[in-house]
Amino acid sequence: MPHASPNPLKSLTNEKLAGLSTLLVVLAAFSWGLSGGIGGILTGQGWDPVVVSFYRGAIGLLFVLAWLALRPQGSGLGSGRMWLWSAVAGLGVAGNFTFYFLSIAEGSVAVAATLMYCAPVFVYLVSFALGLERPTLFKWVAIVMVLLGVVLLTGIYDIGAGDVTLIAAGAGLASGLSYAVFIFGFKFAAPHGSPQAILVIAFAVLVLILFSLGDPGQMVDVLSTSSWPLFVILGVLGAGLSFIFYIVGLNYTAPAVASIVAMVEPVTASLFGVVFLDESLAAVQIFGMALILLTVTGLSLHSSLQAKAVPPQPRSD
Repeated sequence: MPHASPNPLKSLTNEKLAGLSTLLVVLAAFSWGLSGGIGGILTGQGWDPVVVSFYRGAIGLLFVLAWLALRPQGSGLGSGRMWLWSAVAGLGVAGNFTFYFLSIAEGSVAVAATLMYCAPVFVYLVSFALGLERPTLFKWVAIVMVLLGVVLLTGIYDIGAGDVTLIAAGAGLASGLSYAVFIFGFKFAAPHGSPQAILVIAFAVLVLILFSLGDPGQMVDVLSTSSWPLFVILGVLGAGLSFIFYIVGLNYTAPAVASIVAMVEPVTASLFGVVFLDESLAAVQIFGMALILLTVTGLSLHSSLQAKAVPPQPRSD
């Protein structure tokens, strides 16, 4: 039998979907980069990083609730496992937001964003420990290079002479570790529920945790401050639209492309810090940043190429 000729309209449609999806991923990464800069402005005004993180997550919760209301199918809200792992994801994103803004408040946007970008390294280390990933020479060399980049970026070899404090460096790495917790929580929750349901639970957990930890006075003051538009923009860009854009965009974006596009976030955050917050980096710090970004991107590319041959896991509620 002769082979049927490919449908050019279908091919064109797929190309357009791929292009649009990649654009959504770019917009998500760009929004996360801007949110770091906005967080830098707010913490520079004296707002508690916990309070800033709370409003970022609370506004994000409103958006994902609306998404779940519009797309309630297959939510998996009856699955106990989905609730458990979504709560773990919420704990991770709460730590990610808070430690990120703490690192910015104690250091700079560029350093905080780059250290948070080390999250895939933590994912690999945890995966090694749990037997989910097989260690290889390439992965260990990449991890060592990232650690070298962290040393150069933070200047921890001469911490007294640098602008990056131990708190800033530690909080930046803790934000990356927290993001790794979010990744694992979301990954294990995904087979049992929809992304929007998982995010609703995760952001609800974030709101509960940070509300209990935040300064009550500042929580109320936000509602009447002249800076409230920045809080709204932070929530919309940093948690509301960005998470939706990213998850929807991944549907038709190749993992390798998404790995490269993710570099938009730390680059955008760093440029924001330089242009609007008058931050600067020494040459050795710039080299360390480049070493981290390029190595982590290479790790992500390597991981996505390996994952191509792995079939998707069946969903079980």
